[in-house]
Amino acid sequence: MRIDETLNLMFLASGEFALPTLRWLLESPHVVRLVVSQPPKPTGRGRRMTPTPVAAFAREHGLPVIEPENVNDPAWVERLRAAEADLALVIAFGQKLGEGVRGTARHGCINLHASVLPKYRGAAPIPWAILRGETVTGVTTFRIVDRMDAGPVLCTRTTAIKPDETAEELHDRLARIGVDAVRATLDLFADGASPPGTPQDDGAATRAVKLRKEDGVLDFDRSVSEIVRFVLGMWSWPGATARFESADGRWENVTLARVRPSEPACAPAGRPGTIDPRLFVSCRDGMIEVLELKPASGQRMTWREYVNGRRVKAGDRFTPPQRPK
Repeated sequence: MRIDETLNLMFLASGEFALPTLRWLLESPHVVRLVVSQPPKPTGRGRRMTPTPVAAFAREHGLPVIEPENVNDPAWVERLRAAEADLALVIAFGQKLGEGVRGTARHGCINLHASVLPKYRGAAPIPWAILRGETVTGVTTFRIVDRMDAGPVLCTRTTAIKPDETAEELHDRLARIGVDAVRATLDLFADGASPPGTPQDDGAATRAVKLRKEDGVLDFDRSVSEIVRFVLGMWSWPGATARFESADGRWENVTLARVRPSEPACAPAGRPGTIDPRLFVSCRDGMIEVLELKPASGQRMTWREYVNGRRVKAGDRFTPPQRPK
């Protein structure tokens, strides 16, 4: 669809999910008047202060950037108002926007969310869609209101979740799909229009709470389908973590990156977590095949590389690791 009006935008974003949209905006007729992102945080062993991916990208491309600790502080609200934006676009920003911020742009604030709302409102919609066995997900743009992810919907795009897709892979794919949703949403504001959106059905809403490191503890005393979804949904954060224990007493924590049901399907060969002669791993109701994993002290590798390097044998086991303190 042809865009009949160039919009002056504020872009409030922090995470990598927002980068495909920001790249597109730089090539579009629209003007990014101001980028608002979370402040730099210490990262790595040296605890070096590091800007968000969005802030770094924006500066590289000459965009004005501010990094408020609290964007709702009155001084920052005035800074946003001074941008004289037609619309504020919010993607993976990381701060709740108060009424003052929501009123700084002529047509208000819209958000791009990584689910088909009202399902999976909250901080972690992508992993939760996989963990709960969804076969379809998508992205939604909506008007921001006081309640989280509850505002009127402007545009949705859907896509099938691939059977072997990790949360990380789905994240990147939805970020690209989000560009089309944002493009279609901005078209709605052509010629000065300000569409109200379609109210969500709160009765159909589900939650997608933020995941913690301890949520990634992997126990093989589950069904094959549960374990496959758990491993895929937890990669790469917080990661499905188990303890590899060899029969001769060696052990280390590992994070499983990709697994699948054994081929052929077969009954468990021992206690959950036990490795059989085919190097399948027993679960509650069957066996899985490990494809990729990452040792706590090493790089991601194939299961065959791990087997050869650690001399994995039948009778070795995976057990739940000690829960992080």
